Amino acid sequence: MTDTYKTITDKTGEGYYTEKRSKFLAFCHHVTSLEEIKSLLTMYRKKYYDARHVCYAYMLGAERNDYRANDDGEPSSTAGKPILGQINSSELTDILVVVVRYYGGVNLGTSGLIVAYRAAAADAIANSEVEIRLVEEEVTYNFPYVMMNDVMKIIKDMSPRIVAQTYDNTCEIKLSIRKSEAEQLRARLNKLSFE
Repeated sequence: MTDTYKTITDKTGEGYYTEKRSKFLAFCHHVTSLEEIKSLLTMYRKKYYDARHVCYAYMLGAERNDYRANDDGEPSSTAGKPILGQINSSELTDILVVVVRYYGGVNLGTSGLIVAYRAAAADAIANSEVEIRLVEEEVTYNFPYVMMNDVMKIIKDMSPRIVAQTYDNTCEIKLSIRKSEAEQLRARLNKLSFE
């Protein structure tokens, strides 16, 4: 099991392709939710209201099993699938690629459309900054205040990110750590309770 995944930074990647006077403008965005995707698509449809098609594909989640491709009126599988294919060949996730088409008056045919959407998407991805991120898991631990030093020593050793903490008679700390190390962190914290 791997606990890293490839995505792009928050900087928008842009691409361009032209064929027989048709223009294909491509945009890559880092996204983490369907709400983000919907609002970006709405923005592109408003901004490019005079374009013939606003086609897209997205991939969400470290497991890469939440995805969709949309042809927006182009012949079936000539736009969304080639865009999704570029996302897959780059092994990216948490990404939305939108390709806006201005029709140039000459039909490109299905193979021409596939090439155009694929090339525009590939250009936008090539102009994006790819980064590797960690799959993290949250660990919550409750403990009496007298164990604070022991808990902090484990946190210092393993370097999880502190998400939230409350200190009272009973303390609670919420930590986020690389998924492959979560079980070890849990085991070390739970061991404290029995020392």
